[in-house]
Amino acid sequence: MSVLEGLLARLGAHLPIVFLCLFLLLMGIALIIYRRMSFPREPQEEMDGHGYENYCAELLQNRGFHHIEVTPGSGDYGADILAQRDGISYAFQCKYYDHPVGVHAVQEIYAGRDYYGCMIGVVLTNQTYTKAAREMADRLNILLWEEE
Repeated sequence: MSVLEGLLARLGAHLPIVFLCLFLLLMGIALIIYRRMSFPREPQEEMDGHGYENYCAELLQNRGFHHIEVTPGSGDYGADILAQRDGISYAFQCKYYDHPVGVHAVQEIYAGRDYYGCMIGVVLTNQTYTKAAREMADRLNILLWEEE
């Protein structure tokens, strides 16, 4: 009896479970490779606000959003990006800071969400949020997302 035959004989009834585990392992590896390949570029240290908006638009596209529109740099009425996902319209305010984001960003997207007639307003940042910003966002039904 060969080594392979001996191994198969010992596995016996457990063989389907072994094949299932191997299949799941390979699928997990394939998923990790796919996500790494489809993840957008990293933000640059010297990136300006408009560059960060374009980076966020790329990030949103990779997260399943579509009809993505980066609004003009000035006169955007409080929303930097407009997008849709699953039939829901979103307005995004993007903040690339070296300190926590405060209430002003929440106020901006609150106005932008209503101006553009979107269902959901989101502030997206590379930082965290102040306590006051979190409280205001909760009160105004604004989502606060921190870039992962």
